[in-house]
Amino acid sequence: MKKLINNPLKVADELVEGLVEAYNGECRHVGTRSIVKNDIPDGKVALLVGGGSGHEPIYHGLVGRNLADGAACGDIFAAPPPNIVFEATEAVNRGKGVLYLYGNYAGDVLNFDLGAELASDEDIEVRTILIWDDVCSAPPTEKKNRRGIAGLVPIVKIAGAASQSAASLDELEALAKKAVLQTRSVGVSMSPGSIPATGKPTFDIDEDKIGLGMGIHGEPGVGEIPMATADDLSVQMLDLIFADFEKDEEVAALAPGDEILLFVNSLGATTMMELLIALRKAKAVLVERGIRVHDVIVGPLVTCQEMAGISFSITRLDEELKKYWEMPCQSVCFSKMEGRYGG
Repeated sequence: MKKLINNPLKVADELVEGLVEAYNGECRHVGTRSIVKNDIPDGKVALLVGGGSGHEPIYHGLVGRNLADGAACGDIFAAPPPNIVFEATEAVNRGKGVLYLYGNYAGDVLNFDLGAELASDEDIEVRTILIWDDVCSAPPTEKKNRRGIAGLVPIVKIAGAASQSAASLDELEALAKKAVLQTRSVGVSMSPGSIPATGKPTFDIDEDKIGLGMGIHGEPGVGEIPMATADDLSVQMLDLIFADFEKDEEVAALAPGDEILLFVNSLGATTMMELLIALRKAKAVLVERGIRVHDVIVGPLVTCQEMAGISFSITRLDEELKKYWEMPCQSVCFSKMEGRYGG
């Protein structure tokens, strides 16, 4: 795969340097490889996100106004080491504690936990909420073993808004936990991305197959299915999400009158044309079920280089979650005006 880069081993460092320049004074580079807002108020409960680079614009693209306060950035497709997590934690801390919010991957969990231990040694209180929205990676009874995929975008947006007024770390932790519990995602892949250091693909798949439920690194999902039309595939993906809500004893099934956020994501190479074709079918299916689409996100926000694929994420809203969703936000990579786009 052709890449417009310099040293393949310095891609993560250089992309963070470029991202800081794109923020044009709103954020700064901290420590080894972290990005932090410049205007975090004293006494604020801080929100720290993070994960491997190579999935831009997340995770470090979700730092900004009414979003996360900082991000700890790992190498390409790799968890940020504990020292990077600690450097970011120390930089965002304003005396009211720090909430870690990130995708559920073994390396991230290990390193963020070690970073939290380093923070504890400096009397910084840390809590962790893991994002595990990928319904194809484990059954509802084993949600804590699931991967975190595109659902992190609405979750971080809602938690970022809530962090602006949260009175305590307990309050923000409870809100983020609710947002995670009400968010479910399904992804599919049609062709792989690549690793900049080697130029090699992240996985192999036949031209006439789709990887149903594949993760954002190419992890296996439900299995391979024949190539399908956008309409047929959209129905299959939504059916998996509907079934998961129905089978999960911790939440109610999606029912007529429920309000949701719908996020249609490209994994990198899939075009806006394809996303919009899938969106129109997804919206029709939801309307037919009596589910109200309060708002829509569409675009390449959770990517894997040039991987071709798409994911659907649904977040069910109550009045509290809706209030924080409605709050405007702004970053280099994701911004939302006041109110809603969809209807």
